[in-house]
Amino acid sequence: MKRMVWVVSSVNRRRMKLLVALASIQEHSEMKIEQRIDEAVAPLREKIHDLELSFTQKYPPVKFLSEKDRKRILITGGAGFVGSHLTDKLMMDGHEVTVVDNFFTGRKRNVEHWIGHENFELINHDVVEPLYIEASPPNYMYNPIKTLKTNTIGTLNMLDPEVHPQNEEYWGHVNPIGPRACYDEGKRVAETMRVWRFGWRGFNTFGSRMHMNDGRVVSNFILQALQGEPLTVYGSGSQTRAFQYVSDLVNGLVLLMNSNISSPVNLGNPEEHTILEFARLIKSLVVSRSQIQFLPEAQDDPQRRRPDIRKAKMMLGWEPVVPLEEGLNKTIQYFSRELEHQANNQYIPKPKAARMKKGRPRHN
Repeated sequence: MKRMVWVVSSVNRRRMKLLVALASIQEHSEMKIEQRIDEAVAPLREKIHDLELSFTQKYPPVKFLSEKDRKRILITGGAGFVGSHLTDKLMMDGHEVTVVDNFFTGRKRNVEHWIGHENFELINHDVVEPLYIEASPPNYMYNPIKTLKTNTIGTLNMLDPEVHPQNEEYWGHVNPIGPRACYDEGKRVAETMRVWRFGWRGFNTFGSRMHMNDGRVVSNFILQALQGEPLTVYGSGSQTRAFQYVSDLVNGLVLLMNSNISSPVNLGNPEEHTILEFARLIKSLVVSRSQIQFLPEAQDDPQRRRPDIRKAKMMLGWEPVVPLEEGLNKTIQYFSRELEHQANNQYIPKPKAARMKKGRPRHN
């Protein structure tokens, strides 16, 4: 009997050892499987993490404003060159900004860094049509074309002056039936409507986010110099322009918006340069081997442009502060990046020819 008990106990011990061994083998096997799964899944986890980071929008720093200080601002043309910079300024100042743009010349890329932010809204709309904007829930305010145009930014100086420099009282001297008529007279009508709110006259402005092939002096010269093509000057190049960097204009606009001024104010750089001087300067800054090519003089091309900004200095305490070369270097860097980006997408922009009428181009 004792022997049987001993045999049974021995069998049980061996069985237990076997079970423990099997459990150990199974546990080891499961650990190996888990390890292999982890090894296989790890790259997927990293990819998911990278995707999550890429979809996490990082906005530029935004100042916090209380409800009483925060304004709701509508910017028509806010995805364009000047408008997008004004959008940046007002957003970072803590205001709520609604951008309205039909993307005819504006680009979503110019404001995409704000998409999704609680203070920002983007509307695809052409302001020649009426637009309803939510004013305060649940009420809606109808915004007629007049109001939209009152708030339009990006207006460029369009007058061919008989007075030099041009002050705010100067009405302009334009050809009402020339190739510039639709532009010149349209801007004068807009100024008539604008004067009941606030008005500004912007002179030649340049900077990042300019359209590379919009045919303007700055974009044409920089693009031509970067691509080693001739810099095209129409006429003798003695026509003058006064160029300001976009951040100076935006600062002036914000000061004007916060003022009680209802009459027109010039916002421009009184530092005057000839077109030829400007071509040579850009050629030098780009370190380009491009030649300067002279073409027939343009029809109705303004011969002199320089703003009188005494009113802006006195009433707003504003004047441009960005030196011409500093602004140009920033713009050249932007154009270089754009060329690289577009080359990677198999698209190389070409300078746009100046507007033509009977073979006569003009400078912008």
